[in-house]
Amino acid sequence: MGLQLTSKRVACVGMVLAGAVFSSTSVQAQQVLALVTEQSQAPVRQQVAFGPAGSPQAIDEAAAVPARLHRQTVYYATSEAPGTIIVDTPNTYLYFVLGGGKAIRYGIGVGRDGFTWSGTKSIERKSEWPDWIPPADMLARQPYLPRFMAGGPGNPLGARAMYLSGTVYRIHGTNKPSSIGTHVSSGCIRMLNADVIDLYERARVGTKVVVLPMTHQHVAQENRASVPMAREEIFAPSLR
Repeated sequence: MGLQLTSKRVACVGMVLAGAVFSSTSVQAQQVLALVTEQSQAPVRQQVAFGPAGSPQAIDEAAAVPARLHRQTVYYATSEAPGTIIVDTPNTYLYFVLGGGKAIRYGIGVGRDGFTWSGTKSIERKSEWPDWIPPADMLARQPYLPRFMAGGPGNPLGARAMYLSGTVYRIHGTNKPSSIGTHVSSGCIRMLNADVIDLYERARVGTKVVVLPMTHQHVAQENRASVPMAREEIFAPSLR
Protein backbone atom coordinates (compact mmCIF):
# COMPACT_ATOMS: atom_id res chain seq x y z
CA MET A 1 0.00 0.00 0.00
CA GLY A 2 2.80 2.37 0.92
CA LEU A 3 4.49 1.69 -2.39
CA GLN A 4 1.27 2.40 -4.26
CA LEU A 5 0.83 5.75 -2.52
CA THR A 6 4.43 6.65 -3.29
CA SER A 7 3.92 5.83 -6.96
CA LYS A 8 0.87 8.03 -7.07
CA ARG A 9 2.79 10.86 -5.48
CA VAL A 10 5.65 10.39 -7.94
CA ALA A 11 3.19 10.38 -10.80
CA CYS A 12 1.58 13.51 -9.43
CA VAL A 13 4.93 15.27 -9.08
CA GLY A 14 5.85 14.16 -12.61
CA MET A 15 2.64 15.62 -13.96
CA VAL A 16 3.30 18.90 -12.15
CA LEU A 17 6.85 19.08 -13.52
CA ALA A 18 5.68 18.19 -17.01
CA GLY A 19 3.00 20.82 -16.77
CA ALA A 20 5.58 23.42 -15.74
CA VAL A 21 7.84 22.47 -18.64
CA PHE A 22 4.91 22.54 -21.05
CA SER A 23 3.80 25.89 -19.62
CA SER A 24 7.32 27.32 -20.02
CA THR A 25 7.57 25.93 -23.55
CA SER A 26 4.13 27.31 -24.34
CA VAL A 27 5.11 30.77 -23.10
CA GLN A 28 8.29 30.68 -25.21
CA ALA A 29 6.30 29.56 -28.23
CA GLN A 30 3.83 32.39 -27.70
CA GLN A 31 6.69 34.87 -27.41
CA VAL A 32 8.28 33.60 -30.63
CA LEU A 33 4.92 33.72 -32.39
CA ALA A 34 4.34 37.27 -31.17
CA LEU A 35 7.80 38.29 -32.40
CA VAL A 36 7.27 36.73 -35.83
CA THR A 37 3.84 38.33 -36.08
CA GLU A 38 5.24 41.71 -35.08
CA GLN A 39 8.01 41.45 -37.67
CA SER A 40 5.64 40.35 -40.40
CA GLN A 41 3.34 43.28 -39.66
CA ALA A 42 6.17 45.82 -39.60
CA PRO A 43 6.28 48.09 -42.67
CA VAL A 44 8.69 46.85 -45.33
CA ARG A 45 10.92 49.65 -46.61
CA GLN A 46 12.20 49.51 -50.16
CA GLN A 47 15.94 49.74 -49.74
CA VAL A 48 18.54 49.81 -52.44
CA ALA A 49 21.97 48.45 -51.54
CA PHE A 50 24.90 50.03 -53.30
CA GLY A 51 28.48 50.88 -52.56
CA PRO A 52 31.98 50.70 -53.99
CA ALA A 53 34.42 47.81 -53.59
CA GLY A 54 31.86 45.44 -52.14
CA SER A 55 30.96 47.75 -49.24
CA PRO A 56 27.24 48.35 -49.74
CA GLN A 57 25.18 50.98 -47.98
CA ALA A 58 21.42 50.57 -47.73
CA ILE A 59 19.63 53.82 -48.41
CA ASP A 60 15.87 54.17 -48.64
CA GLU A 61 15.87 56.45 -51.68
CA ALA A 62 12.27 55.88 -52.73
CA ALA A 63 10.98 57.32 -49.46
CA ALA A 64 12.66 60.64 -50.28
CA VAL A 65 10.61 61.36 -53.42
CA PRO A 66 6.89 61.49 -54.30
CA ALA A 67 5.32 58.43 -55.91
CA ARG A 68 5.05 60.21 -59.27
CA LEU A 69 8.85 60.23 -59.47
CA HIS A 70 9.26 56.50 -58.90
CA ARG A 71 10.48 54.43 -61.85
CA GLN A 72 7.61 53.01 -63.89
CA THR A 73 6.58 52.00 -67.39
CA VAL A 74 4.17 54.48 -68.98
CA TYR A 75 2.51 55.15 -72.31
CA TYR A 76 4.60 57.70 -74.18
CA ALA A 77 3.99 58.72 -77.77
CA THR A 78 7.18 59.65 -79.61
CA SER A 79 8.73 59.27 -83.03
CA GLU A 80 12.13 58.54 -81.47
CA ALA A 81 13.52 55.03 -81.91
CA PRO A 82 13.56 52.48 -79.08
CA GLY A 83 16.63 52.95 -76.92
CA THR A 84 16.53 56.75 -77.14
CA ILE A 85 16.69 58.78 -73.94
CA ILE A 86 14.40 61.81 -73.72
CA VAL A 87 14.88 64.35 -70.92
CA ASP A 88 11.63 66.20 -70.18
CA THR A 89 13.21 69.20 -68.46
CA PRO A 90 10.13 71.18 -67.32
CA ASN A 91 8.41 68.12 -65.85
CA THR A 92 11.56 66.57 -64.33
CA TYR A 93 11.18 63.21 -66.06
CA LEU A 94 13.57 61.11 -68.10
CA TYR A 95 12.18 58.58 -70.57
CA PHE A 96 13.92 55.53 -71.96
CA VAL A 97 11.94 54.70 -75.10
CA LEU A 98 10.83 51.07 -75.35
CA GLY A 99 8.80 51.30 -78.54
CA GLY A 100 5.17 50.37 -79.06
CA GLY A 101 4.09 53.64 -77.48
CA LYS A 102 5.75 52.88 -74.15
CA ALA A 103 8.75 54.09 -72.20
CA ILE A 104 10.35 53.67 -68.80
CA ARG A 105 9.95 56.91 -66.91
CA TYR A 106 12.32 58.06 -64.17
CA GLY A 107 12.14 61.08 -61.88
CA ILE A 108 15.11 63.43 -62.27
CA GLY A 109 16.60 66.67 -61.03
CA VAL A 110 17.51 69.25 -63.70
CA GLY A 111 19.20 72.62 -64.09
CA ARG A 112 18.01 75.52 -62.02
CA ASP A 113 16.92 78.82 -63.54
CA GLY A 114 19.62 80.06 -65.88
CA PHE A 115 21.30 76.66 -66.16
CA THR A 116 18.82 74.68 -68.24
CA TRP A 117 19.73 73.73 -71.79
CA SER A 118 18.35 71.67 -74.67
CA GLY A 119 19.58 69.79 -77.69
CA THR A 120 20.42 66.38 -79.06
CA LYS A 121 23.53 64.67 -77.73
CA SER A 122 24.80 61.13 -77.25
CA ILE A 123 26.41 59.17 -74.46
CA GLU A 124 30.14 59.32 -75.17
CA ARG A 125 31.32 57.33 -72.15
CA LYS A 126 30.09 55.69 -68.98
CA SER A 127 31.57 55.31 -65.52
CA GLU A 128 30.74 53.35 -62.38
CA TRP A 129 31.23 55.21 -59.10
CA PRO A 130 32.84 58.13 -60.94
CA ASP A 131 35.30 60.56 -59.42
CA TRP A 132 34.14 64.17 -59.36
CA ILE A 133 36.25 67.07 -60.64
CA PRO A 134 34.18 70.29 -60.58
CA PRO A 135 34.67 72.44 -63.69
CA ALA A 136 36.37 75.82 -63.36
CA ASP A 137 33.18 77.86 -63.75
CA MET A 138 31.53 75.94 -60.89
CA LEU A 139 34.57 76.47 -58.67
CA ALA A 140 34.39 80.18 -59.44
CA ARG A 141 30.79 80.24 -58.16
CA GLN A 142 31.42 77.89 -55.24
CA PRO A 143 35.09 78.16 -54.21
CA TYR A 144 34.52 75.98 -51.13
CA LEU A 145 34.01 72.90 -53.31
CA PRO A 146 36.81 70.32 -53.51
CA ARG A 147 39.07 70.17 -56.55
CA PHE A 148 38.71 66.39 -56.59
CA MET A 149 36.48 63.85 -54.86
CA ALA A 150 36.92 60.09 -55.25
CA GLY A 151 33.91 58.03 -56.24
CA GLY A 152 31.72 56.61 -53.49
CA PRO A 153 28.35 56.95 -51.73
CA GLY A 154 29.15 60.50 -50.57
CA ASN A 155 30.14 61.68 -54.04
CA PRO A 156 27.64 64.09 -55.69
CA LEU A 157 27.77 62.03 -58.90
CA GLY A 158 26.43 58.97 -57.12
CA ALA A 159 26.64 55.40 -58.34
CA ARG A 160 26.91 55.92 -62.11
CA ALA A 161 27.58 58.65 -64.66
CA MET A 162 26.90 58.85 -68.39
CA TYR A 163 28.79 61.69 -70.05
CA LEU A 164 27.05 63.64 -72.81
CA SER A 165 28.98 64.41 -75.98
CA GLY A 166 30.29 67.92 -76.55
CA THR A 167 29.26 69.15 -73.09
CA VAL A 168 30.39 69.19 -69.47
CA TYR A 169 27.05 67.62 -68.53
CA ARG A 170 26.27 64.13 -67.29
CA ILE A 171 23.34 61.95 -66.42
CA HIS A 172 24.36 60.77 -62.97
CA GLY A 173 23.28 59.58 -59.55
CA THR A 174 23.10 61.73 -56.44
CA ASN A 175 23.97 61.81 -52.77
CA LYS A 176 20.83 63.88 -52.15
CA PRO A 177 17.72 61.85 -53.12
CA SER A 178 15.38 64.65 -52.01
CA SER A 179 16.71 66.83 -54.86
CA ILE A 180 14.95 64.61 -57.42
CA GLY A 181 11.99 66.46 -58.90
CA THR A 182 13.60 69.87 -58.47
CA HIS A 183 15.36 72.42 -60.66
CA VAL A 184 18.61 72.54 -58.74
CA SER A 185 21.71 71.55 -60.73
CA SER A 186 24.19 73.43 -62.89
CA GLY A 187 22.86 71.63 -65.97
CA CYS A 188 23.52 67.98 -65.20
CA ILE A 189 20.66 65.52 -65.02
CA ARG A 190 20.58 63.69 -61.71
CA MET A 191 18.73 60.52 -60.80
CA LEU A 192 18.21 58.27 -57.80
CA ASN A 193 21.12 55.85 -57.58
CA ALA A 194 18.85 52.83 -58.10
CA ASP A 195 17.45 54.50 -61.22
CA VAL A 196 20.76 55.57 -62.71
CA ILE A 197 22.07 52.01 -62.22
CA ASP A 198 19.00 50.69 -64.07
CA LEU A 199 19.42 53.19 -66.92
CA TYR A 200 23.17 52.55 -67.07
CA GLU A 201 22.51 48.89 -67.80
CA ARG A 202 20.04 49.73 -70.58
CA ALA A 203 21.87 52.58 -72.33
CA ARG A 204 24.99 52.05 -74.40
CA VAL A 205 27.81 54.33 -75.50
CA GLY A 206 26.40 56.15 -78.53
CA THR A 207 22.82 56.21 -77.19
CA LYS A 208 20.91 59.24 -78.48
CA VAL A 209 19.87 61.72 -75.78
CA VAL A 210 17.23 64.36 -76.54
CA VAL A 211 17.03 67.15 -73.95
CA LEU A 212 13.80 69.13 -74.25
CA PRO A 213 13.71 72.87 -73.49
CA MET A 214 11.84 74.43 -70.58
CA THR A 215 9.22 75.69 -73.04
CA HIS A 216 8.28 72.11 -73.98
CA GLN A 217 4.67 71.42 -73.01
CA HIS A 218 4.17 67.76 -73.95
CA VAL A 219 2.30 65.80 -71.31
CA ALA A 220 2.63 62.01 -71.43
CA GLN A 221 -0.79 60.55 -70.59
CA GLU A 222 -1.18 62.42 -67.31
CA ASN A 223 -1.46 65.77 -65.59
CA ARG A 224 1.79 67.03 -64.13
CA ALA A 225 2.12 68.11 -60.53
CA SER A 226 3.85 71.40 -59.88
CA VAL A 227 7.62 71.12 -59.93
CA PRO A 228 9.36 72.43 -56.79
CA MET A 229 12.31 74.74 -57.05
CA ALA A 230 15.44 74.66 -54.92
CA ARG A 231 18.45 76.89 -54.43
CA GLU A 232 21.19 74.34 -53.86
CA GLU A 233 23.51 73.68 -56.74
CA ILE A 234 25.62 70.74 -55.68
CA PHE A 235 25.74 68.61 -52.57
CA ALA A 236 29.03 67.88 -50.86
CA PRO A 237 27.86 67.66 -47.23
CA SER A 238 31.20 66.63 -45.78
CA LEU A 239 32.72 69.88 -47.04
CA ARG A 240 30.16 72.35 -45.77
